[in-house]
Amino acid sequence: MADPLRFISGIEAREIGQNVAGTSPRPLAEGQSSFKDVLLDNLKQVNSMQQDATRAIEDLHTGKRGDLEGVVLATQKADTAFRMLQSVRNKVMEAYEEVKQMRV
Repeated sequence: MADPLRFISGIEAREIGQNVAGTSPRPLAEGQSSFKDVLLDNLKQVNSMQQDATRAIEDLHTGKRGDLEGVVLATQKADTAFRMLQSVRNKVMEAYEEVKQMRV
């Protein structure tokens, strides 16, 4: 499967930046993460939270867990994280649409 975010920080993005703008993008300083890396890390964290919430609900149903507050907390945490990630996605899409409308 092709990397859907390859243009954000991959080699292709550097080549495109050099060809289109005539200048090469600044390399990342040591210890800095690219936008792609941060986005993928956040996706993994949200996925992990959602899996934890699902596991907590299943444990509550099967009787392995008795604390309803912990289950509600895990569910709310996963929901909040998902909503925030969704709002970031919406902002990125709005920015993309705005850039697409620019005249060059």
